[in-house]
Amino acid sequence: MSALATARTPVPGRYRVGERSLDAAGITDPALRADFQECRRLHAEHGRTYYLATALLPPAKRPWVWALYGFARYADEFVDSLTAPDPAALVRFEAEFWRGLDGARAGGTAPDAVSRAMALTMERWEVPREHVRAFLASMRMDITETGYATWADLVDYMHGSAAVIGLQMLPVLEPLPGLEEPAARCARTLGEAFQMSNFIRDVGEDLERGRVYLPQEDLDACGVDRDELWHCRRSASLTPGVRTLLQLEVARTRELYARAAPGVGMLSPTSRDAISCAEELYGGILGAVEDADLRVLHRRVSVPTPRRLRVALPALARARRARRDERAWRTA
Repeated sequence: MSALATARTPVPGRYRVGERSLDAAGITDPALRADFQECRRLHAEHGRTYYLATALLPPAKRPWVWALYGFARYADEFVDSLTAPDPAALVRFEAEFWRGLDGARAGGTAPDAVSRAMALTMERWEVPREHVRAFLASMRMDITETGYATWADLVDYMHGSAAVIGLQMLPVLEPLPGLEEPAARCARTLGEAFQMSNFIRDVGEDLERGRVYLPQEDLDACGVDRDELWHCRRSASLTPGVRTLLQLEVARTRELYARAAPGVGMLSPTSRDAISCAEELYGGILGAVEDADLRVLHRRVSVPTPRRLRVALPALARARRARRDERAWRTA
């Protein structure tokens, strides 16, 4: 870890939430703590399910996940904002990030909070640059690409937009020795499952952005075109073809979750409950879509809070037991 992260400087009382996690992670420099707190804010505001699941991790791991999520969300907003998209700013952000990362070796620093937190996270957990480059490349694709002809084309896009996020997370989650490769395969697949859950939930919003993230070959097989999707959005109705299309994508995404499920057992026991909670809650988006009778093009569905708590609270108790068991094992 860099000297910046270990500088012993008193921490001002500006933030309260997350301070214990920053202490546990050994991030003591006030400026860096503020950077990670900005990432935590982005995570809590825009990724409620991930944020809730992150709370099940040991405190020392949480700030690194805030940084990974905060960086991804910050970059994504340049192209996904419905009110003020700024693709040119994404290009500048990427260039400045890499300049800052290279300059840090010579004593420089990245220009913004999320980039500084991300740079330290990459250093601490040896996150390969290729994963971050792949993510940013997919974000740039959103500037020009409005659809994907085949499932294989969409998987290529999701490699950067989702699969590599799972790979960035994997070192923090600590796969068991000897299981790194199968854990990585499951992490990639789980990232795709999360992404497809978003795509299904957000079909209507993505239309407003000029994009469709369902394969054109699936639309064609169901006899659906973009005009029909727009009709369903504007009329709050559902045609038989669009219903069949959404059923197809829900079934495909459930299969991705099933393929990813064995990965939970390949992780450190102190990480398992966080990921299983995220799987269940994010998979619950598909249940919410079905509970809405697939009528999601004109509104955004979500997992109800009581359901979230029924999943998260028992998982929190299990996660705490796992941490106690690990401490007991280490001191035995």
